Amino acid sequence: MLKIDMHTHIMPDKMPDWAQKFGYDGFIHLEHHKAGVARMMQGEKFFREVEQNCWDPAIRIPDYEKYNTQVQVICTIPVLFSYWAKAQDGLDVSRFLNDHIADIVNKYPKNYLGLATIPMQAPELCVQELERCKKMGFVGIQIGSNINDENLSEAKFDPVWEACERLGMAVMIHPWNMMGKAQMEKYWLPWLVGMPAETSRAACSMIFSGVLERYPKLRVCFSHAGGSLLATIGRVEHGFNCRPDLVAIDNPINPREYIGKFWIDCITHDEDMLNYVLKMQGSKKVCLGSDYPFPLGDLEIGKFITEMDLSEGVVEDIFCNSTLEWLDIDKNRFL
Repeated sequence: MLKIDMHTHIMPDKMPDWAQKFGYDGFIHLEHHKAGVARMMQGEKFFREVEQNCWDPAIRIPDYEKYNTQVQVICTIPVLFSYWAKAQDGLDVSRFLNDHIADIVNKYPKNYLGLATIPMQAPELCVQELERCKKMGFVGIQIGSNINDENLSEAKFDPVWEACERLGMAVMIHPWNMMGKAQMEKYWLPWLVGMPAETSRAACSMIFSGVLERYPKLRVCFSHAGGSLLATIGRVEHGFNCRPDLVAIDNPINPREYIGKFWIDCITHDEDMLNYVLKMQGSKKVCLGSDYPFPLGDLEIGKFITEMDLSEGVVEDIFCNSTLEWLDIDKNRFL
């Protein structure tokens, strides 16, 4: 059975000195302080330690083959989005990251597919980069759950949705810049609490503003099993019904109507929760994702799914069919 892991991250092993080039700091670079290990540094501030599988596509292949996975969809690490940078600088960073991913896909066409990153702080430049990435063979993009604290409901982002729909580029929404992060640093709460909330924030913003209604061919996937959205859809729907004056001001359609019309990945870490999201979404809208190579992800790449009492058809939907539909690609590409 073909297995495609549609949610993985990668970065170049060497990053330009953006701070020197642009004249201001805050960009990520790597300090390779010992063999196979590097520190991600944001200026002078330590962000995270990563291993070689974060940048080396060759060693990743046998790593995920241990779990019978043939293909990874690769995208950048959200901290590299650089949405806070000046518009042209953000485009330069995006182009560098996208060229890196395109090179990997070209070298390993049976093992990798690429999602591009775009400078969402400048939607007019996004369209330019989207068109370039489409020609380079990218199948979609990854964007953050908010753009410098602006929600994805803002009309300024409509050209991005229009271009993605026109070009047939899939969209993965990934949480980042978590709300309340500064107030809850202890216990890793930004990653455990903030990330699920961020994904629901993005989904509700796109639903309530009518983005998914105005762009019906837009193929959107909300990462980490949709965050907290599916678990709280009853509350979201009740709010829509009891306070339409606050919630239904831009889109009169009940938010529950959109469940099963977008995709999510399967990163639940919990069999009962996966059964719930399968019931809500249907198996053709749940994709295999791992968040590889980061420890909060499912680094056994769906092993728990094979141990559940699921039909072969449902497992095949999760492992490949849903992702093939989301990305609009032919299975024969990998056979």
